[in-house]
Amino acid sequence: MLDALLDRLPDQEIDRHLLVEEGEEVIDLVRHHKIVYLRPALELLVTAVLWTIAVVGPIQLGWFFLLAGVAAGLHAIYLTLRERRDVFVVTNMRVFRASGVFSVRVATMPITRILDITVAKPLLGRILGYGHFVFESAAQSQGLRDIRYIGDPDERDLTIQRVVQRSGLRTRSPIDRQMMGG
Repeated sequence: MLDALLDRLPDQEIDRHLLVEEGEEVIDLVRHHKIVYLRPALELLVTAVLWTIAVVGPIQLGWFFLLAGVAAGLHAIYLTLRERRDVFVVTNMRVFRASGVFSVRVATMPITRILDITVAKPLLGRILGYGHFVFESAAQSQGLRDIRYIGDPDERDLTIQRVVQRSGLRTRSPIDRQMMGG
């Protein structure tokens, strides 16, 4: 049911950021794990409680609880849109992140600049199937350093490693070739 509701929300327009004429193709489009929707759900619950208090509580303060409920509800909707529109994209040429509700921010890193990826999986993430990426690159101050709440982080890491390997940027070392019998 949550998926059906989220599918109705507006998405980032990823295709407009692709270099189609250069042969760029999307390998993986990664959204946040569903755990990020827990806070907006709790805020909607608070909204319902505030509106209930406005109806059954003291009449003199009803307006306050109604307005507080509206504020909590609008904030929950904003948080949901923010998380839904924050996507991480792996292509055959680069990785990029598009985010933003009212304005869009796109941070890009060519595959050639990825030096290392750290996958951090907290205990709850291991149980629920999410983790965080930390990218090490030549430019540490860009918007792709920390990507949080990624579903199935090990598989996503392998996907990025495959793209880097297929791009020819990493070759097997002499020790690797010797171990592989070649």
